[in-house]
Amino acid sequence: MPGPSLPTVLVVDDDPDVLTAARLLLKQRFEVITLEDPSKIFPCLEAEAVDVCLLDMNFAIGTNTGEEGLNLMKSIRARDPSSVVVLMTAFGDLNTAVTAIKEGAADFILKPWQNEKLLATLNMAVELARSRSTVDALKSRQQAFVDRGPGPELIAGSPAMQDVMRLVDRAAPTDANVLILGENGTGKELIAREVYRRSARCDDIMLSVDLGAIPETLFESELFGHVKGAFTGAAHDRLGRFQAASGGTLFLDEVGNLPLHLQTKLLRVLEQREVTPVGADKAVSIDLRLICATNQSLEAMASDGRFRLDLLYRINTIQIELPPLRERSDDLPSLVDLYTSIYARKYQLEPKPLTQDALHALTEYVWPGNVRELAHAIERALILSEGDALGADDFMLRPRLPAGGSSSLNLEANERQLVETALRRRRGNISRAAADLGITRAALYRRMQKFDL
Repeated sequence: MPGPSLPTVLVVDDDPDVLTAARLLLKQRFEVITLEDPSKIFPCLEAEAVDVCLLDMNFAIGTNTGEEGLNLMKSIRARDPSSVVVLMTAFGDLNTAVTAIKEGAADFILKPWQNEKLLATLNMAVELARSRSTVDALKSRQQAFVDRGPGPELIAGSPAMQDVMRLVDRAAPTDANVLILGENGTGKELIAREVYRRSARCDDIMLSVDLGAIPETLFESELFGHVKGAFTGAAHDRLGRFQAASGGTLFLDEVGNLPLHLQTKLLRVLEQREVTPVGADKAVSIDLRLICATNQSLEAMASDGRFRLDLLYRINTIQIELPPLRERSDDLPSLVDLYTSIYARKYQLEPKPLTQDALHALTEYVWPGNVRELAHAIERALILSEGDALGADDFMLRPRLPAGGSSSLNLEANERQLVETALRRRRGNISRAAADLGITRAALYRRMQKFDL
């Protein structure tokens, strides 16, 4: 089975002896292409997948200003801004090197070169090329998302959602960190994308990371990256999500799943605006806007010692709480129309209207899975329905229960569930939870003691 392909280096110099020396030195570690004529650079770049260009700065006889090489490099980078070019010359000094770097060179080499110095420089340049390629690919995927339009329509006609959108309007133009709270299925990522879409960073990348889907052993590498050899299996440098999102927006979903030791590192990253990849000895500066989301009460987790309170203060500069679907019933008809249209197009079916009994059943149901559950219910009903309209029976809704409740009729079990739901919804606020339950604070405390909550 063939091993991984070698990175490709294009060496351009009008001295054939220099090209021969470069080919002999580099052939063990790189695919080497050599050119004497600089006019052939662009046809070569069109035909070959070149990782790094090693370019002489002087070609005309008797010239030593380096202008030829600088102009060629500018043309290469104008054609592809992610191109990595290392310049070399026999007539270099500190000013020439500084000028080369300012104009966009990845590095600068003096001829005759030291073999180890040249190899180390080209290895660094290849890693830079790979990092730029990763970022470009992520930006391309992001642009593809943007080009498809804003995605699912955001339904926000109810008073509860109008309150949410007012917060979005105020928060989005700033660079403030945003924490989005809400039960599963309420649309936290949709709101995060709306904040991003209205922000000053909307032309740059937005990366989403589901912290609930990453094994704990990979958290640090995924978020902060790693360098080659940092651990077993680290065959090359890896760009972390923070670096990849730099310049844009990073969305951390299920942030409550972050282990305590990584909460400390995340806090340091946010305070210092830099990350240190696993195994690296140097930090890398980042510039991004952070949006987090969770369905957990981070305040309750902080009081239990499971979430750092100082990190909570850092990520919730602006806090947006999404209402569950049962508290925004005014939006239900519009949501039904939206998803009926979406799934009718998807399955090439005729959209079907709802009967009055179906609309009543949907309105009365408490939707423990919120908008996500509603979408699945409409999809299933549209596929299986045999009539000209969608009736209540087509939705096969479970009996009405408190969100997250069970089908048990045991009074004590359901009382505990109601108390837990009220406390979770109000994030531990006793007064508000008691008001929701229609009891006094003292009565709620007695029930919390009874159920060991």
